[in-house]
Amino acid sequence: MTAQKNHQTEGGRVFREAWIAGVRKHFPGDPKPGYVAPWDTTPDWERQAASAVYSQVAHFVALADGATANLSRQQKGQFVALCWIAQIYKQIPNPKPSYVADWSNLPTWQQETDSDIFEEIERRETQNIQ
Repeated sequence: MTAQKNHQTEGGRVFREAWIAGVRKHFPGDPKPGYVAPWDTTPDWERQAASAVYSQVAHFVALADGATANLSRQQKGQFVALCWIAQIYKQIPNPKPSYVADWSNLPTWQQETDSDIFEEIERRETQNIQ
C-alpha cells in the first residue's frame, strides 16, 4: 500500500470515527445500526467517500493555513455536507433525495455531526501545520 493510499485510508477511518461519535452524541434515540457500524463493516463506496471527504477538508484547512478556525460551526458542517453530497453523486447513480439533501433540509443531529467531523479533521490537520 502506498503512503498516500494509507494516509487516505487513515483519514477515512478518522472521518468514520468522528461520524460515529457525532451520531452517538447527537442522534435522538437509538441510531440505525448502519449509522454506527465500524470501519471494517462499512461498505467500500462509503469508505472511499469518507476518505475523499477527509482529504478535501484537510486540504481546505491546509490551504487556509489554519484560518478555518474563524468559520462558524455551521459553515464547517456545510462544507462537510457539500463534499459528502459530491461523493454520493460520484458513488451512487440516482441517489435517494435524502442522500443529497441541502443543508437546510438535514436533521439537526446530522448538521451537528457534520460540524463535529470538520472540527475533528481541523484539529488533527492544524496540529500538522504547527
